[in-house]
Amino acid sequence: MTNPLLASFDMVPFDYIKAAHFLPAVESLIAQAKADIQQITLNKEPANFENTLLGLEYAGLKLERVSQCFFNLLSAHTNDALQAEAQSIAPLLSSFKNDILMDAGLFKRIKALYDQRETCALTQEQDRLLEQTYKSFCRNGALLNPKQQEEVRQIDSALAKATLTFGNNVLSETNAFSLHIEDEETLEGLPQSFLDSAREQARSKGLEGFILGLDFPSYMPVMKFAKNRALRQKLWLAYGARGAQDNEQDNKAIIGEIVRLRQRRAEILGYPNHAAFVLEERMAKSPETVHAFLTDLSDKARPAAERELNELQLFAQKQQQLDQLEPWDQAFYSEGLKTKLFDWDEEKIKAYFPLDKVLLGVFSIAKRLYGLRFELDPSVPVYHHEVKVYRVLDAKSNFKALLYTDFHPRPSKRDGAWMTSYKTQYKSDKENHRPHISIVCNFTHPDDQGRALLSFQEVTTLFHEFGHALHGILADTQYPSLSGTSVSWDFVELPSQIMENWCFQQESLNLFAQHYQTNEPLPLVYLEQINAIKSFQEGLQTLRQIGFATLDMAYHNGQYTGPDIVSFEREILGPMQLLKHNHPYLMSTAFSHIFQGGYAAGYYSYKWAEVLDADAFSLFEERGIFDSETAQSFAQHILSQGGTQDPMILYEKFRGRAPKNEALLRRAGLLA
Repeated sequence: MTNPLLASFDMVPFDYIKAAHFLPAVESLIAQAKADIQQITLNKEPANFENTLLGLEYAGLKLERVSQCFFNLLSAHTNDALQAEAQSIAPLLSSFKNDILMDAGLFKRIKALYDQRETCALTQEQDRLLEQTYKSFCRNGALLNPKQQEEVRQIDSALAKATLTFGNNVLSETNAFSLHIEDEETLEGLPQSFLDSAREQARSKGLEGFILGLDFPSYMPVMKFAKNRALRQKLWLAYGARGAQDNEQDNKAIIGEIVRLRQRRAEILGYPNHAAFVLEERMAKSPETVHAFLTDLSDKARPAAERELNELQLFAQKQQQLDQLEPWDQAFYSEGLKTKLFDWDEEKIKAYFPLDKVLLGVFSIAKRLYGLRFELDPSVPVYHHEVKVYRVLDAKSNFKALLYTDFHPRPSKRDGAWMTSYKTQYKSDKENHRPHISIVCNFTHPDDQGRALLSFQEVTTLFHEFGHALHGILADTQYPSLSGTSVSWDFVELPSQIMENWCFQQESLNLFAQHYQTNEPLPLVYLEQINAIKSFQEGLQTLRQIGFATLDMAYHNGQYTGPDIVSFEREILGPMQLLKHNHPYLMSTAFSHIFQGGYAAGYYSYKWAEVLDADAFSLFEERGIFDSETAQSFAQHILSQGGTQDPMILYEKFRGRAPKNEALLRRAGLLA
């Protein structure tokens, strides 16, 4: 039978794909790409854009699609077979990448073209592609001697395996924990919607009572609402023990290996550490800039955080004579304090945010801003029955993209929420190839009636990921490697984080925030509460994020020399943790952003992009949140451009100036 991954396809043929198809497809497509590249290197004609760079850009495009499909499935709907395949596929792809980027003949042509680029009459986008390609070769070992290149190859192969193992271990540890509760009194304080979902989880396993897990929709409500302190402690300790239990899924040694390999790779390439290597190509440019940025934010956030923690401790003491606030108490009493200060009732708020209406709401906002229309298409093959696919059309009914949505947790899906793509936008042969974009989340399970009510945090998460999706949907670049979210990592969060702002505006909430039973619009008093709590404990939250970013930088700027992960994490996070404790709890061993995802030496980008998003959204606030001219400008200069220009240039084209942090500090209530 023909391998469906080797056949010609537009939409991924999920209904025909099996795990066993991926490895032979990858092997075949690597061979094909190598043959295409060999034609470039053997070309006797002098290097020019068409016969060298353009050929390289499109060589391996089919391989890229198959690889995207594989790794997306590995995250969203994995199984033992896929995980086994990954152990072979990841090193193969790493080796192929090295083969290309260390090909002396190919690099000679790229360098010749780069050295004469000022006389080549290239377009701005062509020049950017040439610059990025040349840098990519240099940053991946093209200038090294053969011995050094071989060491880089070995490092990259080892890193590919280690990061995969790290992620698989986190998923296994998360899925391994299952707490069966038979006595409903143990769950006192938890909302009915949670109890219904937990009961359904138990029923699906043939059990009476309730099942609690460590996936976020199960874990977080317990921490926020469960009156049983021992239960909160149990889950908190279990959550912090993932990847740190001295078993087959332990990640401590793997972290040490990943950090060591990244450090050695940076040194071979002439950088003092991995952070310096990474940040050279980011907006921040250097670890010193990131350090100064985090220090400045920390200095501004700490006084507020100290006041907030003191207020929380006094509240806990007054409520239950609690002398010592523990980490598993923080979310619980924060929720209680929030209720007292703002009359906040998350269950009442959730009733106005059924998932189906929130999704239609975000579609409506995209239509008002960018003229987009979303039509459900059940004919598109999917990898799981919960996945839905929408055809995205513009105001003139031109096809723009496919959007896959996958919203609820399952054992085959890793934690968190993310946007990715199955097909990248690019132009060739007078055709604009449109992208296939995916949003994957882990929202609250539907109840026994199939109804999923979102917390407001989940609402903002959906808007966040949809912002990333718009970055892909509205991409309009010539070359695939510059398209969509192919931008500096500290710029990529701007489209996502700016989208969250529409969750707080009455004009946009009126489009979708309606009671699931009565269709009553969200009462004004609830909107006022939502906006009032926006800056609630912002000091503590900011300090928490700075702590994660600082830990990331510490691992990658040469500070970690091993092997004691526990002591190192406590040393780095200690100054950021105002609530001190000595309990066994590790963040690092499940810190997938930096040890599996692409955020190594880049976690600071969340706060960095907050500056950009607050500053950018202030323009919408000035002109109107649905101002068509402002939206068109954002689409033109940010969403459509991908990585075709330096991100600061793109930002200044939209905003008319460099970003200022005053808008963020004002929004966070941290402006003196």
